[in-house]
Amino acid sequence: MTRLPLLLGLAALAAATSAQAAELPAEMKQAGTLRLTVNSTYAPMEYRDPATSELVGLDIDLAGELAKRLGGLKITWSETPFAELIPSLQTKRADFIISGISDRASRRETADFVDYLTTGPQFFVMAESEAKAATDLCGKKVGTTRSTSFPVEIEKWSKQNCEAAGKPAIQYVPGENSIDVRNQLKQGRIDAAVQGSETLPYAQSQEAGKYRVVGEPFAKGYQGIMFRKDDTALREVVTEKLTAMIADGSYKAILDKWGLGANAVAEPLMNAAPQ
Repeated sequence: MTRLPLLLGLAALAAATSAQAAELPAEMKQAGTLRLTVNSTYAPMEYRDPATSELVGLDIDLAGELAKRLGGLKITWSETPFAELIPSLQTKRADFIISGISDRASRRETADFVDYLTTGPQFFVMAESEAKAATDLCGKKVGTTRSTSFPVEIEKWSKQNCEAAGKPAIQYVPGENSIDVRNQLKQGRIDAAVQGSETLPYAQSQEAGKYRVVGEPFAKGYQGIMFRKDDTALREVVTEKLTAMIADGSYKAILDKWGLGANAVAEPLMNAAPQ
C-alpha cells in the first residue's frame, strides 16, 4: 500500500470514529430519558420559582434545549445538596451534571468538564457597609458556600492582598449554600460574602438596594457540564449539540434571557479552568 492510500485510510477511520463518538448511547436513546440532578439554591442558574415552585433557571433552559436536540429526550429532574452533586454522577444517579458547578482541576481526576459559562468569585456586602474597596475586607468575616472553590480563592486572595501588605487575613466563615450565606450577611453574622459573579445581578434585582458589589471578580473560572470520564460518547454528542446552539444563537438567547450574555463562551471548552 502506498503512503497516500494509507493516510486516506487513516483519515477515513478517524472520521468514522469521530462520527461514532458523537452518537447518543444506545441505552439512553432507547430509554428516551435524561436523568439530571441539580442543587436548586443557585439562582439564576437553577432555583424554585417562589410563585409557582417550578424548577427554573439558565441551566434548566440550557438542558431542556440540549435534550430536544438529543432526539427529544425527556428530562427527569432530581434535587440534592450541592455537596452531593458529584456523588450523584459517580453513582450514576445522574447522566451528567449541569448545576452551576465549577470546572476545577481537583474534580477532573474522575470527571471531564465541557465548559459553557465564564464565572469568577466576587465580594459583596450590605448596601450600608463602610467597605469601599476589597482590601477593606482584610481582617473581616467573609462567608461563602463551603463546598465550592471559593474558600480556596478567598484564602489565596487574602494572602496576596491582605497578609502580604501587613494587614490581617480575611476570616472565612462557611455556609451551606448561597441562600444561607446571604442570610448570614443580612443577620450581621458576617461582614461580607462571596458568590459567583453570575449570581449577583439576580440577587440584587430580587432584593433591590440591599447588596453592593465590592470590586471586580478576583479570579476567573468556568462553569461546566460534568461527565464521567468513561462516558466519552455522551460527552461528545452533548458538545456537538452545544456547539450548534452557539452557532445558531439559541445559546446566547438563553444567556440573555437570564441577564448573563456577557458570560458567554465562544465555543465549548474542555477542562479549561486553570485552577
